[in-house]
Parts: sequence; C-alpha cells; structure tokens
Amino acid sequence: MMQHYLQTKEEYPDCILFYRLGDFYEMFFEDAKIVSRELELTLTGKSCGQEERAPMCGVPFHAYESYMNRLVAKGYKVAICEQMEDPKQAKGMVRREVIRVVTPGTNINEQALDEGKNNYIMCIVSLSDQFGVATADVTTGDFFVTEVDSKRRLLDEIYKFSPTEVVCNEALFMSGLDIDDLKNRVGIVLYSLEHWYFDDSLCENTLKEHFRVNSLEGLGLADLECGMIASGSLLKYLYETQKNSLEQISAIHPYTTGKFMVLDSSTRRNLELVETLREKAKRGSLLWVLDKTKTAMGARMLRSFVEQPLIEKEEIEGRLDAIEELMQRAIDREELREYLNPVYDLERLLTRITYQSANPRDLTAFKSSIGMIPHIRGILLELQSKEIQGICEDMDTLEDLYTLIDAAIEEEPPITVREGGIIKDGYHEEIDRLREAKSQGKNWLAELEAKEREKTGIKNLKIKFNKVFGYYLEVTNSFKDLVPDYYTRKQTLTNAERYITPELKEMEDMILGAEDKLVQLEYELFRELREQIAKNVVRIQKTAKALAKIDVFASLALISEQNHYCRPSLNQNGRIDIKNGRHPVVEKMINNDMFIANDTYLDNQKNRISVITGPNMAGKSTYMRQTALIVLMAQIGCFVPAETADIGIVDRIFTRVGASDDLASGQSTFMVEMTEVANILRNATGNSLLILDEIGRGTSTFDGLSIAWAVVEHISNPKLLGAKTLFATHYHELTELEGKLDNVNNYCIAVKEKGDDIVFLRKIVKGGADKSYGIQVAKLAGVPDSVIERAKEIAEELGRHDIVDFTEILSNKKNSATKKKKEHLDEVDLTQMSLFDAVNDNDIIEELKEIDVGNLTPIEALNKLYELQNKIKNRW
Repeated sequence: MMQHYLQTKEEYPDCILFYRLGDFYEMFFEDAKIVSRELELTLTGKSCGQEERAPMCGVPFHAYESYMNRLVAKGYKVAICEQMEDPKQAKGMVRREVIRVVTPGTNINEQALDEGKNNYIMCIVSLSDQFGVATADVTTGDFFVTEVDSKRRLLDEIYKFSPTEVVCNEALFMSGLDIDDLKNRVGIVLYSLEHWYFDDSLCENTLKEHFRVNSLEGLGLADLECGMIASGSLLKYLYETQKNSLEQISAIHPYTTGKFMVLDSSTRRNLELVETLREKAKRGSLLWVLDKTKTAMGARMLRSFVEQPLIEKEEIEGRLDAIEELMQRAIDREELREYLNPVYDLERLLTRITYQSANPRDLTAFKSSIGMIPHIRGILLELQSKEIQGICEDMDTLEDLYTLIDAAIEEEPPITVREGGIIKDGYHEEIDRLREAKSQGKNWLAELEAKEREKTGIKNLKIKFNKVFGYYLEVTNSFKDLVPDYYTRKQTLTNAERYITPELKEMEDMILGAEDKLVQLEYELFRELREQIAKNVVRIQKTAKALAKIDVFASLALISEQNHYCRPSLNQNGRIDIKNGRHPVVEKMINNDMFIANDTYLDNQKNRISVITGPNMAGKSTYMRQTALIVLMAQIGCFVPAETADIGIVDRIFTRVGASDDLASGQSTFMVEMTEVANILRNATGNSLLILDEIGRGTSTFDGLSIAWAVVEHISNPKLLGAKTLFATHYHELTELEGKLDNVNNYCIAVKEKGDDIVFLRKIVKGGADKSYGIQVAKLAGVPDSVIERAKEIAEELGRHDIVDFTEILSNKKNSATKKKKEHLDEVDLTQMSLFDAVNDNDIIEELKEIDVGNLTPIEALNKLYELQNKIKNRW
C-alpha cells in the first residue's frame, strides 16, 4: 500500500495527496507535515518498512471537504485518491485512483464558494508581444477568450475577472509582469504549466474534440492564435485536474476588450464598484445598492454588468428598454420576483450533476426550480421590449425534466445516495418488489407455510431459518410419507427432515438480499437519471442565463423605482449633462433627503475640464465620484440617480483619488500618485472621463503646483489628449487657467462662514474658491486650540508675502519678469525661514568650510553629507 502511495505521489508531486484508507483520508511524509501545520491536526506516524516511522495525519472521509477547502483557500492543490472497489469484495489490495485534483480555481464545493461571485480560473499565454487570455468558471460553464497587446491591458483583464487561480507559460515570468505583486498583494495563486500544454496542435485538437467541431472558425478562434493556445491549454489543464468530460463547458465566447468600457484596478478600487476600499465589504459599494436579485445566478450576472459596462449604444438602449418596461409593469415585475425567489442556483447544480456528485436533494432542488419556469415565461410572453422577448425565446420550460424527476425521486429524499429511500413507489417494478420483500417478508413466509400445510396435509410443517442453511421447511418423521416430490432434502435430523422448494428459495433470495439489492438498484437508477439530465446541458444553461438576466432587470427596475432614478439619454458627441445628480451609495448611507444634488456639464468643446476648488470635507471627492458612477451606471444599462441625464458614451473611466504609501513595493505616496497619473495620461483617449483629485500634493508646493498645471495643460490639448476631466485641487493658482485655456472652467464647493467656523453647503457653484479653509477644517477635526491659534499667526505672517503671481512663471512670461519673480520668491523664502528660525545657519556653513574634501574617503564623504542633511532637516 505504501509503495502504491509513493507511486501515486510521484504522479502528483505538486499536490497534497488525500489517500483513502477505510474511513479516513490519510497523508504521509511531507504532505502530513504540511497538513498538520496548516490545519492544526495531530501528527502521528506509521511503520512502513523504513528505519523511522513515516509522518502521518488524516481526516474523516465523510467530512473531508471542509479540510480540503481550507487547504485550497491557502493556495494548495489537493489530489483525491479514492478507493475504487468495495474492500469486502477486493482480492488483495483495494484498487485506488486519483479521481480529481482540486485547486483554487476548480473547487466546486458550495461551502467554499461565494454564490454571488464567479470562481474564475485564468490561463495566460505570453507570445512575443501578445498575451492570450482564457478565463473559465467550471462551476457555471462560462468560458471566455481574448488577446491583448500590453501588460497594462493584461492587468485590466486580470482585475476585471479577479481569478482565484492563474496558470501560464514560462514566458510570462520573463514578460516584465509583476508576478510577485499578483501573488502577494492581489492574492492570486499562480502556477506555470509544462511546455507541452502549449503545443499548437495539441491545443487545437483539444478544442475541436471538446466542442465537436471540424475547424476553429466555427468557434471564432481562427484569427486568435495566442487566444487559441490559451483556451486549448486551459481546457487541457481542466481535463487533467477534473478527470471528467467537462460537459458543462458547452460553449466558448471570444471577445475583444474594445467591447466594454476599460476600468483599471485603481478606478475599480476608488469607485468601490463591488467592494469598499477599506473593509473590502459589499455593503457600501455600488453593487450593494443595485443588488436586489433573487437568485445566485442573477447576482453573478449583475456583478459582471457592473464590472463590464458596455460602450455599444444599441446594447445599452436594449437594457434600458427592458428596465423601463418592468418599471411600468410593477405588478408583473413583483410577480416575476416572487417566482424567482425559490429558484436555486441552476448553473452550479448542473455542474454537480455533470460531475456526478449531485445528491438526491440537489435533484429535488433542481425540480422545484424548473417548476417555476412556466409561470415566469408566461409573464414574459406579455411583455414587449426586444431584450425581454429575447430572454423569453432563450427560456426552455424543461417540463420533460420536471416530469422525469417528479416521477422518480421522493419528495424528501436522503442526502446520501447509498442509503436507499430515493426512488418513488411505482417508478420501477423491481424496486417495488424488493421494497415489498423487505417489509412484507414475514407475511410472505407465513402465507407460504399455511399454503404448504394445506396443500400437503402436513399439519406441523414449519418454515424455519438458520445462518448456515437459510430458510427451510421442517417436517417431522411421522409425516415424512406426505412430503411431495418437489421438496428437496437439505438436512436430516434425528426426528425430522429439512427441505427446500423453488418457491421458498426464490423467496429467501428476495428477503435476504432485498435490502442490499434495493439500495444498489436505487443507486443505479439515480445515476442513470443524473446522467440523463446531464445530457441536456445546453438547454439548461441557456435557460439559467435567461433567468439570471430577467432577475437582473427586475432588480434594477425595482431599485430605479425605489430610489427615484431617471432613464439616461445617450449621445455619441461627448456631452455629459447631469441635472441634480446624486451619489448612489452615499445617499443610501445617509438620509436620502439630506443629500445635496448637483449638476455636471462636460463636453468636448468649451467645457472639457472643470477645475474644482474648496476645502477638505466639503464634498469634492463625492461629487466627482458620483459623476463617474452615473456615467458608469448609464453604460451598464441602468437608470441613474439624477433628475435628468444626457450621457456621452465614454470608452474609459480613470480615477486618481487619494493615495497611500505602498510599502510592500517600496513606493512612497507621491510615487504611487505619479505612477497612476502616468498610466492615465498614456492610456486615456479623447473619449475618456478622468477623475483627478489633488494631483501633486505629495511633494513640495512649487513642484506639486507645477505638475498639476502641466497635467491640466496636457489634458486640455486635443492634440495631446483632450479628455473630459473633473480636476479637484487645493492649488488656487490653477483657477488662473480659466482665462488662459479656452476649455477650462472653474467650480467650487460653496461654504458659509460663521466667525471662525464654516458650514459646508455641499453645492457646486461656478467660480473658484477664494481660500482653502484648512485651519477651520483642522478645528472641526479636533486639533488642539493652541495649535489652531499658532497656525492662524503663521498664516497671517505668510499672507503678507503672498505668492500671487507665481502663475506668471508657469505661463512662460518674459525672462525679465521671471527673474524678477524669482528674486521675489527668494525674499519670501527668507521671510518664511524667519518664522521657524531655530538654528543659526552659520554653524552649518562653517562646518562646510572646514571639510577637507581632498582627504575624505568615499564612505567618509557619504557619512558627512548624511550628517549635514540631517542637521538641515532638523533645522526645518
């Protein structure tokens, strides 16, 4: 047995091997040490012919899934080596085989899955300057493939799908992609596969055989060489790990990244689309507001809508039409939601059915779910929108499967498949006979005994039983002459004879083997039924998607009605005109009546950039985010929180809102900020929407202001970028741009002053803020009064030397003016120094004079420079 264990382990060296021994799955050697450590199990040992006992630990087979899930969640692969025959009937060692390899991206156990989120596995193939990306969810059968031409776009795809597992070729490690960041910070488990997985002909043949086609053209992969290799190698990897036919993967969906709005990782994070920035929770995200779906399938589809907004006007209008009709037909909508409420997760139930792991209760859940379809479809037939009519056409009532399960499976069957009690009375004649034999055996024997007494005239004839001979007819010697010819003698006693008859033998077989035969026959019939349902994969999946889509539309219609959203009109001329827009999440987190609505107007002409000034906490970030979310919601095909909204379709949304030190990668706040700005300026287009908050605040005032000024100039120039932009800043000098650049306009958040205090009015008004109110905000935050008073004194002193004309330098005035201004700035710097004068600079100057540079070693020079620098830092 241990030799077989080691042979099996050699075949799966990268897996923890769960090796079935009776009632336990056992692990040995290094696997046992790992599992013992990770799951806090007792480590024991087993003597197996070696000098030392082999380390060993185990888990009960009936509860192994919870232990397996914990290991897989930590990134381990688990190979399940099962007993393939009954140990009682085995000759020699029980035959064992690995029946499945469970990985983070292939775990189908419902305890380990979030029902509202797909569990994706992704395969990335790096070839020269292209990446093939194939993504699958084995729990639902979804399978997508595309190609991208840059690392940035590859990352966008990774963040869009958020796979739990990525497999790739070795070339990806040399492509420059930050693999460690994906593993450590993003939490993706990443493995490289052996090179043979990526053989062109193997991948092509795997795809053809699986989808039963003669050419790749039928799959839409003829022009996607890199994508073909990615999808073929992913499918081969799934075959190797899942050990089944993967019938649930019934179609492949090639797509181009240009079909959806591009949202990079920063934008997804900053807009809190599916989870909050800090707590990583659903509550407080856009998805939390929109998700009133009744089914797990609908919840997953809505999430995909949020993560992949559309850019095709016709598709968006189709969704809006469906939602509008469901808003107008509120009674029908609520009836639909009532019928959707008891519908289980058909996609994942179907996967368990195709994996042959579904239990009897899964089938009753499946039956009750499809029993709702005729009612749902009946309502949809009365609706008119093109999108809903398409849903109705895709929805199969599956009445034949309902009838089949209803006739065969008990209403409340057991969970396990080997206990019997699964099949209904009347479904199968042999089962009825065995069930009757099990319960009526004693009555049958009594009736046979009475019949034989009457037939033979042997008054003391009795039917008895023992373990050696089974059932027999016992006749005393005094009646031996009356025994008929069809009695066969089995045993002779001193005063009696024991006989058997064909009828008694048949009855014995039925009674003694009834229970075992009944359980086995019920199991076989259940398996046949499961396989019969699995043959209808395409029908069921298409219907499940249709149910999910109507669930999403009903949810969005309900939300739009409850929250007083409006239908956005769509244009392709770049105009974004929002009247009384609201932040969809913030208004739900506070009292709706307290939220202050605001207008937004942007276009590709005179209103391309809005420079927004105002104090912290006044609502600049909320206002900018709400604009981005309204645009995104419109392109999801959802109604939006506004009085009216005319939305110019954008190809991308970029946000740069807030930043923090990225200590893991050694980047400062300012470096993170500049990296994000660089990404935006290099990847945005004239049809993009940019949300920029406090550009340049992570460095000195003059450097930060210069960078912010240059960024606005770059964005405003149609030849360089020309994107619609909301630009929030504390640099009031940037308000000067309104007169210098013809497509920049100033806006500010209105505040009301009451002495030294301020009240935030949360209203966007035309014009720039006249001051920042930073000290007042500090006071609101609870900064000690002594600090506030000293800050006022310093601000007053600095105000006497205001740098109001700094903008002339940035506007490239004449050299003389620049020189004059520089002299003025120098004077200001000296004045500012006097405010904080704590150490005389003469000490540092004298120390510099005394240094003998010619006699310093390099290390001494570095140390001296470090020492002087510290003194200057302390001085300030």
